[in-house]
Amino acid sequence: MDWKKLFPQFETALIEIIEKNAVQKTFAAGEVIMRTGQYIKSTALVLEGQIKIYRENPDGGEFLMYYLGSGQACAVSMICALQSETSEITAIAEEETEVLLIPVQLMDELMNQYKSWYQFVIQTYRSRFDELITVVDNIAFHNMDERLEFYLKRHVKNSGKKIIETSHQQIADDLNSSREVISRLLKKMEQRQLVKLNRNMIEVL
Repeated sequence: MDWKKLFPQFETALIEIIEKNAVQKTFAAGEVIMRTGQYIKSTALVLEGQIKIYRENPDGGEFLMYYLGSGQACAVSMICALQSETSEITAIAEEETEVLLIPVQLMDELMNQYKSWYQFVIQTYRSRFDELITVVDNIAFHNMDERLEFYLKRHVKNSGKKIIETSHQQIADDLNSSREVISRLLKKMEQRQLVKLNRNMIEVL
């Protein structure tokens, strides 16, 4: 994939330094890209596919934060890279995903010398912050059925696909709920003709 088409705002000099130093890598569906507690060696720009970003608690529970798609980057990895800190999130490829890995050593130089990169980083922070505010609002002010509907709509928006290949247990993990509750709510949504359920697959109607 010609990654430059995804980032037309990058100036020529920035493109040249990224091409010289970055590495393109493909992750298989389900492969862990970044683990909690891991030192960040590079910042990933998503070229194709989708990445799920979530937090883990000490008991192994998961909390879905957001998804990343083509043309996006992980704000958390950028922060950790700039401050030489370990990751506070886990990132997993939802499907086969191609990324462009930019070495952490370049971050200060890119931020200081290239206006388009600086603006890209700031916009990435803003987009992720806005999305997290929406997530917090849904947790604080909405019932589980509303949260589930938001979850499905967000998945469709980020992936561009109305078919969601996942299990009821995975959705329950993402929403910090139980499989029984999610299955019951999905069945009610199917009765309302909002979704069509198949084994490990949900079609949003």
